[in-house]
Amino acid sequence: MSTGLLAALLAALLTGSATVLQALGARRAAVGHRPGEAAALAGTLRQWPFAVGVGMDMAGFGAELYALERLPLYVVEAALASALAVTAVGASRVLHIRLRRTEWAGVAAVSAGLCLLAVTAGRDGEGHGSEGLRLGTLVVAVLLLAAGWAAGRFGGRRAAPLLGLVAGLQFGVVGVAVRVLPALSPAELWTEPSAYAVAVAGLGGFAALTWAMQCGSVTAATAAMVLGETLGPAVVGVAVLGDHTRHGAVPLAVLGFAAAIAGALALARFGDAEQPAVSPTAGSGP
Repeated sequence: MSTGLLAALLAALLTGSATVLQALGARRAAVGHRPGEAAALAGTLRQWPFAVGVGMDMAGFGAELYALERLPLYVVEAALASALAVTAVGASRVLHIRLRRTEWAGVAAVSAGLCLLAVTAGRDGEGHGSEGLRLGTLVVAVLLLAAGWAAGRFGGRRAAPLLGLVAGLQFGVVGVAVRVLPALSPAELWTEPSAYAVAVAGLGGFAALTWAMQCGSVTAATAAMVLGETLGPAVVGVAVLGDHTRHGAVPLAVLGFAAAIAGALALARFGDAEQPAVSPTAGSGP
């Protein structure tokens, strides 16, 4: 139990820290370019902070898998929700961003809300998803690509949280698509729409998150991403796959949902106070 909990907390630390480094790399690459331009997105991959962040994300995913083998799912989810707080603290130190009390309250509300949702979760349902659901994951992934483009082009000052939400929903699609995969044999994956959904949503979420980091508030974008990534699959699980809350825990689940939504909205509204860490005269090389 202790090693599993330590692994879950390590995953949160790695994931939250990785987001800060990825934001630093994305903002450096955006110097001299409009956020979301192909050159800015491609340049992000050449920034060493971004590359280190991707590596930390992979290490965090490995720690999460280790924890999931030793702890109940809701315990791991509760620990991973603290990644948002890690990102907020890291952004204030590394990106020299000053968060006001309202934004810290938003971080606390999102983290507490997600923790409540996690501890009220019951066992996973036995449903595996119909063929229509598996095809639906691919359709939703493609539609979210369009939504991400629209959010980046027309979102204005709210582009960062909107893109973060799109990224989170895309990552949520990845989770749902993986769960409803009927088989893992290569011969069947070629004709399985949910397998393609994993690829489309994974790449789409990665691009949307990178664009969000270049557009504005890293904390607001991360809060929206965590929200979409957590709540999206939860809704599908309850409505379609037979997941449910613990007995008598519905009021707490509703409270957690409301707190997470309120916190994310507060961060989206007040995240404009964040100032870019990289000035136009900063180095933009890798």
